[in-house]
Amino acid sequence: MIEILDTTLREGEQTPGVFFDNHIKLAIAELLEQVGVTYIEAGHPLVSAEIYDAVKKLANRKNRQAIIAAHSRCMQKDVDLALECGVEFIGLFYCVSDERLNGVFNNTLTSAVDQINEVIRYAKQKNPNIIIRFTPEDAVRSDFNNVAKASVAAAQAGADIISIADTTGYMIPGTERNYFDYLKRLKNVFLENNVNPKIAVHCHNDRGLALANALDAYQAGANIIDATVLNLGERTGIVDLAQLLTVLTIDFGEKQWNLKILPKLYKLISHHANFAIPKNFPIIGKNAFTHCAGVHTHAATKNPLHYESLNPEIVNRQREICLDHMSGISSVRWALKKINVEADDELAQKILKQVKEIGQRGRTVDLDELPHIVAWFREHDY
Repeated sequence: MIEILDTTLREGEQTPGVFFDNHIKLAIAELLEQVGVTYIEAGHPLVSAEIYDAVKKLANRKNRQAIIAAHSRCMQKDVDLALECGVEFIGLFYCVSDERLNGVFNNTLTSAVDQINEVIRYAKQKNPNIIIRFTPEDAVRSDFNNVAKASVAAAQAGADIISIADTTGYMIPGTERNYFDYLKRLKNVFLENNVNPKIAVHCHNDRGLALANALDAYQAGANIIDATVLNLGERTGIVDLAQLLTVLTIDFGEKQWNLKILPKLYKLISHHANFAIPKNFPIIGKNAFTHCAGVHTHAATKNPLHYESLNPEIVNRQREICLDHMSGISSVRWALKKINVEADDELAQKILKQVKEIGQRGRTVDLDELPHIVAWFREHDY
């Protein structure tokens, strides 16, 4: 069974201009738990006193359902702060690419691995039950042997999870640089070295392929997938939570999440992140289940499956018909039925003409406006 780690409160706050007040973080965490995510990455306690306080409060709630995680560099002082917060999960990261080791850290791979192992053992000594995830940052662009060596050593030191991060959105399914082959190769290395950590993936969306890469990793047997609400995160963010859960549920038979909570969660986060939900955003966007063109609406009103592969009810939404310049008479008839108005053919055609004229001015007619159009024509005997 696949597990989901939501990192809206950590990776999401790395979106320029996004910050959640602590009482909103609590509300977000509670909704994420209602959705049914396994892990909530609440933040990096070293960054600020406010984040430290939020991580601590989220980790120590009564009736908490999700496992609360803290982000941490491979440094003991970071680990100490995370443990002070009472989290059950610490995510350690360290880049092991030759360029970063030589050009940024002024370090060798051997020395880096020693530091990683030392910090993991330190954390386990402090709390033997703590879940440790080690992330070789920018793993997929690093030398595979470096990643393999660091990951095996981390697992031997006590890491429970190895996260393969596509930090720059570099992976492309179906090419030489794909998650499926990468994870299969890494699993063989783990088998050869007699270690068996869970494998997580963290897929950035720089090429628009985060979801595709996450599904590629899922099919390769990844155990955990990271996600955020609204793709929030560095640059173009990471995998969107609603899209990921919907596809895993509908197309891969995973049944452990309550998708009907998603619109409420997205509305809350959109408001407090001051981050609008694009109208054409899959699953959650205003237009996701809205039909427009006359041919589409005529078919959809008779049988939605003609132009839908997802039922809006799975995420507690309703099917909509748009009234604008593309509308046909079936769209008007559908809308009039919705507002309980009967109209003969002549009136319906007058309404359709008016709807099209409004649509050509660049806006749509909603069900609140439609009665006024009906009243206008009736008042003037159309």
